[in-house]
Amino acid sequence: MPEYKAKVLLVEDDPTLSYVVKESLAKNGFEVVHCPDSESAWQQFMKHNFDICLLDVVLPKKDGMHLATQIRQKNEGIPILLLTSKNMDDDKVAGFRSGADDYITKPFNMQELLLRLEVFLRRTKKKEDNTPTEFRLGDLDFDYTNLVLRNNNLEYQLTQREADLIRYLCLNANRVLKRDEILLNVWGKDDYFLGRSMDVFITKVRKYIKAQEGVELQTIHGIGFKFINAAA
Repeated sequence: MPEYKAKVLLVEDDPTLSYVVKESLAKNGFEVVHCPDSESAWQQFMKHNFDICLLDVVLPKKDGMHLATQIRQKNEGIPILLLTSKNMDDDKVAGFRSGADDYITKPFNMQELLLRLEVFLRRTKKKEDNTPTEFRLGDLDFDYTNLVLRNNNLEYQLTQREADLIRYLCLNANRVLKRDEILLNVWGKDDYFLGRSMDVFITKVRKYIKAQEGVELQTIHGIGFKFINAAA
């Protein structure tokens, strides 16, 4: 028996694809709950504690992006991956705005899917290295391990991707970062649609820090970004 890895919510209305994905994940140590539509998926999500969600975009009744938004409102930290088609580029960007962390394009190789899932699961586990996990941003305390930005007056519960990005910016404060450098280190690869996803997350980070004195995320046109943090 393979070592147990995680519990996956798989939402896919194609019976053949869902069978193949479920069997492959099960053989590799994942527990999979499959649902053919978003309504039954939401019911299962409310009943179980999942580690990761794998959602098809095109679903009966309500689409996968609507479901992603529901899930994200309930759980800020759980990784959400969308299954998209090659001709649905606009949906990929809309998916990031709905709360998804990443996408994988159909048809996909199962090995690629397994690697994507394992990358996200590693990121959600506490890191046992010497890299700092707590930072100061103005009067906000950033706790990477618990995915939270807080002070005495407010608290922001972050998604894993938001926390990964903020942590990378904090570790590289006060120096110019190229776009492809951020994509490779936070997203794991550099492509056009992940670049647009990064822009969505950059906007979110700016909203979190906009009131903080001595903290700023500057755009360096044609190059990338520079995260200014006077406390670094």
